[in-house]
Amino acid sequence: MSSTIALVTGATRGAGKGIALGLAGACERVYVTGRSHSEATATLKGEVLQGTLDETVQAINAAGGEGIGIACDHADDQSTQAVIERIKSESGQLDILVNNAASIHDALIDPGGFWEKPLELADILDVGLRSAYVASYYAAPIMIRQGSGLIVFTSSFGGVCYMHGPAYGAQKAGYDKFAADMAVDLEHTGVAIVSLWLGPQRTERSEIVLRHRGEQYDDFMALAETPQFNGRVIHALFEDRMRMEKSGQTLISAELALEYGIRDEGGKQPPSYRDQLGAPRVPHPARVI
Repeated sequence: MSSTIALVTGATRGAGKGIALGLAGACERVYVTGRSHSEATATLKGEVLQGTLDETVQAINAAGGEGIGIACDHADDQSTQAVIERIKSESGQLDILVNNAASIHDALIDPGGFWEKPLELADILDVGLRSAYVASYYAAPIMIRQGSGLIVFTSSFGGVCYMHGPAYGAQKAGYDKFAADMAVDLEHTGVAIVSLWLGPQRTERSEIVLRHRGEQYDDFMALAETPQFNGRVIHALFEDRMRMEKSGQTLISAELALEYGIRDEGGKQPPSYRDQLGAPRVPHPARVI
């Protein structure tokens, strides 16, 4: 096992938890953040969303890594800063940051226009877009000092196609733009930064969604990825000696998996939805300082 130190934000359940588990066997230590430390409190459609920090830490340890959970409300910039400072103090380094924390409202997939849904759907622009900026802001100096590192934003095809409404789409498009522009600032530092489009995920949330809206998502979910698959893809990207050539890009996880020879559970090769949902935008090379 390498002496790689990773942080995955928003990892009590879902994509964050699975990514942390995918990193666990390859990293010496995986830090995870979330709000539910020992008791699940989040709900979706009246059902409790199972998952806590303690459970994620136990799963990381069982997978062969050392898990450390830090309770954090990423709506608070100082709490996010404190997480990074603790990692620096305890481990002396930070090699991989996965920005995954996001505020997902119960009404995200409900029908109707954005004005007909709760205004709180826009919270994803705070805990999601802004919080990822803040985490990257505090992590970047550590990585620059090391001369190496990888920052990942967990984005989706919703950055270019209509998906779950304008707030969700703006958050994902913002991730993609963060990666493109932060890469300019990080040029020649040895720190790579990418936005990674995940496919449909098999998570606690998607299980509940299928019970309520299965007719809409059945076809996609039949080929859904496990979040652990994406954790392994992220680690393979970190290990890629040529990863700086990918810095600033929006990448599709399923396509990276093909490049690195990674399959999901049962030997499944998750598909890319480039043809159906769109391709990443290519930023213009102009730079206005």
